[in-house]
Amino acid sequence: MTTLPQSTPRKLGLAIDLDTCVGCHACVISCKEWNTSNYGAPLSDMDAYGGEPMGTFLNRIHTYEAKSPGVNAQTVHFPKSCLHCEDAPCVTVCPTGARYKRAEDGIVLVNEDHCIGCGLCAWACPYGAREMDKAAGVMKKCTLCVDRIYNENLPEEDQIPACVRTCPAGARHFGDFADPESNVSKLSEERGGIALMADQKTRPVNRYLPPRPKDDIGGETQIDILAPYLDPVPEEASGFLGWLDKALERL
Repeated sequence: MTTLPQSTPRKLGLAIDLDTCVGCHACVISCKEWNTSNYGAPLSDMDAYGGEPMGTFLNRIHTYEAKSPGVNAQTVHFPKSCLHCEDAPCVTVCPTGARYKRAEDGIVLVNEDHCIGCGLCAWACPYGAREMDKAAGVMKKCTLCVDRIYNENLPEEDQIPACVRTCPAGARHFGDFADPESNVSKLSEERGGIALMADQKTRPVNRYLPPRPKDDIGGETQIDILAPYLDPVPEEASGFLGWLDKALERL
C-alpha cells in the first residue's frame, strides 16, 4: 500500500462556481476527449448505441432542484470529479501501490500498469469519483490533466485542465490552493468556498463556490412570463409591416 506525503508545497486543484455552472456538459465532453486521445489507455465506450450503453467518464454533472423556505426553488448543476484529497483514502487502501499522491503538487494519480482493477479505491472514496474502465480493466479518475498543465509545448493559455479551458460560463478555475494569492485561493476566500463532505476528514483540495441567493419572485413583484404574448394585436399594422401587408395583398 502507498503512504501519503505529510505535506506538499503546492496544492493544485479546482474552484468550481455553482452559481455560474449552467450544466452544459462541455467539461464532461472535453475531459472525455482529452483523456481518450492523450493520457493512458483510452476511456472506453461499450455498446454506445445499444440497449445497455456503458462508458467511462472522469467528470460528470449532476443536476438538483434546491429549495429553501420562503424562496423559490432554483436549479443547481453540480460537477463531480476527483477532489485530490490531502488525506486520500483511495491511496492508502490500494493493495498494489498503483494509486499515489504526488509530493510536488498534491495531484492524485493512478499507475495503470500496477492497477489490478480490484475496486477498493472506489469503495474507499466517499465522493464516488472512481470509475472502472471495463475495457482496460483498471480504475480511472481525474488527473487534473497533468499532461497539459506541465506541457511547455502548449500555449500558456492551454496549460490548464481541459475542463477549465472549455467551460463557456467560466465556472471552473484552476490554481494552487497553497498560495493565498492565487486565483482559486482568493475566490474561495471571497465566496466562502466549501470543502465537500468535510466530516469525512479527507481534506479535499477542490472547493465549491456556493450559489448566490436569488431574490424571491412573488407577491406584487410576481412576473407573468406569458404577458408578452397576451398583448392585444393591432387590427391594422402600420409602418413597414403595414406597407408589406398591402404589397402582399396585391399579389
